[in-house]
Amino acid sequence: MTIKTISHYLLLLFFLASLSLSAQVDKKSDLYKTIISRDSLLFKVGFNTCDINQFETLLTEDFEFYHDEDSISNKKKFIYNLHNGLCASSKTYQLRRDLIAGTTEIYPLYKDKVLYGALQIGMHQFYRITTDKKETPGSIGRFTHLWLLQKGTWKLARSLSYDHNNNTTVANKTPIFDNDAEIEKWLKENNVPTLGLGIINAGKLQQIKVFGELKKGITAPYNTIFNVASLTKPITAMVTLKLVSLGKWNLDEPLYKYWTDPDIVNDPKTKKITTRYILSHQTGFPNWRWNNPDKKLSFDFEPGTKYQYSGEGFEYLRKALEKKFNKTLDQLANELLFIPLQMNDSNYIWDKKTDETRFAIGYDPKGNAYEIEKRKTANAADDVLTTIEDYGNFLVSVMNGDGLSKKVFDDMLTNQVEMKANEYYGLGLVIYDLGNGEIALSHGGADQGVQTIFFLLPKTKQGILIFTNVDDGYKVYEKLLFHYLGDNGKKIFEIETKN
Repeated sequence: MTIKTISHYLLLLFFLASLSLSAQVDKKSDLYKTIISRDSLLFKVGFNTCDINQFETLLTEDFEFYHDEDSISNKKKFIYNLHNGLCASSKTYQLRRDLIAGTTEIYPLYKDKVLYGALQIGMHQFYRITTDKKETPGSIGRFTHLWLLQKGTWKLARSLSYDHNNNTTVANKTPIFDNDAEIEKWLKENNVPTLGLGIINAGKLQQIKVFGELKKGITAPYNTIFNVASLTKPITAMVTLKLVSLGKWNLDEPLYKYWTDPDIVNDPKTKKITTRYILSHQTGFPNWRWNNPDKKLSFDFEPGTKYQYSGEGFEYLRKALEKKFNKTLDQLANELLFIPLQMNDSNYIWDKKTDETRFAIGYDPKGNAYEIEKRKTANAADDVLTTIEDYGNFLVSVMNGDGLSKKVFDDMLTNQVEMKANEYYGLGLVIYDLGNGEIALSHGGADQGVQTIFFLLPKTKQGILIFTNVDDGYKVYEKLLFHYLGDNGKKIFEIETKN
């Protein structure tokens, strides 16, 4: 690089560093999805296929490109070099650029509280593809992109490409996860008080780890008890599916024979509610009735016609089960799941066996503790208490179909309803279509001071279970997912964040 080039480059870095940045946006936010979508148009469609029109459209007129090995370009020069260089018809190879999973960060830019731009930071890998379709990894580099919102359209204004090296492969591994001290440091940096981690390999719970503190000065033990929020639903689903496998319950029998909620007793749609619709979230119920203006249960649509997540559906199922079997849900769970799987620290309710000294209290992002809610009656959709070991062994059981007939197991893994492209609900579980006949099973949980999730890969018998006890604990998911599930973790993330 020339002295002049270096000067320009450093000036731009100084300019970007001086921008007023807000906190990094959540991966599920509209802004994150928008910028990733524009990045995809620019590179997956534009760069990777040499569609020059994408650059004409997506770059601002005063666009500037800074490269640590190839000087500075304005828009005209950049497009000319691309057209006559990498995309020249005489070329014997082409390049492909891929984002490196888990490296992208996006920060919003505001002026007078109005969003005007976004800064995108990340790493990318380049591959060389020859005319005979042979592909070899090229360099890895870092990039910083300044996106501006111009007349309602996001355009790339500045691009920095730097820190290139000759690494030929990109491991999905993240070094910090090979060092417990580094993980503890990482959690403190992210204000995550407690992290529970379960790793499944070869169909067995291979690793149980808990990091952080229960409270200041008290290290969280390996058997820390967490409230897992909606990870309760898969437990309720498995209790029910075991009853179906035993011939004691019917997936497609209308539940009005056992229970009808007083709020909807006069609605003919009640006769269409079945266990299958409940476990695949097709009841037509809202998530919770208290979200309705009158606080009463109602139908938003005809049961069985589409997907809508509903905790009310699971509570409806609980009441029907309890009516038929004359037992509480926690009693049924003990008989069918907790005792057989030796889940000794798992319960729908707080009782005398609950060890409060091991409980991970929930926190808000500022470090304020929430009051502990000690549930005395079971909720089929929420608030199960459990440990990484207990729930990890439960997931192994789910993956192996323990206690389920072949038909019920196959039904559980069958797409019952589409949520969005490549994402479906089975019976009690989310199903991701990863392509090539491979799927991932998942469920998440979120409440005040609770963020939990798991992913299972039935084909390779792998899985990951993540418990956190803070409102924004989801911010650690991405790196853990990519580290432990590699390319399949990347596919799951792409499906989940795709519009």
